[in-house]
Amino acid sequence: MDSQKTTQASEKNLELMRNFSQSYAKRTGTYFCADPGVTAVVIEGLAKHKDDLGAPLCPCRHYEDKEAEVKATFWNCPCVPMQERKECHCMLFLTPDNPFAGDRQEITFEQIRSETSKY
Repeated sequence: MDSQKTTQASEKNLELMRNFSQSYAKRTGTYFCADPGVTAVVIEGLAKHKDDLGAPLCPCRHYEDKEAEVKATFWNCPCVPMQERKECHCMLFLTPDNPFAGDRQEITFEQIRSETSKY
């Protein structure tokens, strides 16, 4: 039980990243992945990085030095490729023409916790 606590983000930052993700999707005309598990895991990862690093570093990439990457800001969500070209490596923010895009721009806190507790 204790090991799961350390892998989950704080409620505060999870809610913060959930709200950010929803408002950013609406503002950019993008949609969450049709698989809510993908959306939940990415938001949880962003929140966990916010807990551990102080910034929502993209959770879907490998970094040699996460602290240096946070300072560089390129991969802090929304990352530069997303801001410039609507390209989201994590499949969190998908354009409507993307075959993996769902029709939702919202996800509940409970959905995120339910999906991420499966892993």
